[in-house]
Amino acid sequence: GASVSGIYLANPQARYFTVGAIGLDQIEDYARRKGLSTAEAERWLAPNLGYDPGGGRC
Repeated sequence: GASVSGIYLANPQARYFTVGAIGLDQIEDYARRKGLSTAEAERWLAPNLGYDPGGGRC
């Protein structure tokens, strides 16, 4: 099996953020810059897609 370890530091003044919905134009740009197909980029970023990669709407 594998194990992971690390030191986690917290700061009460830290500001945390989330990534919003990613549009198709952003996926296409990212895929081009990383040398990936659009489908592969969609697969990696699926939880953050702001559209249905199958062609429907979210």
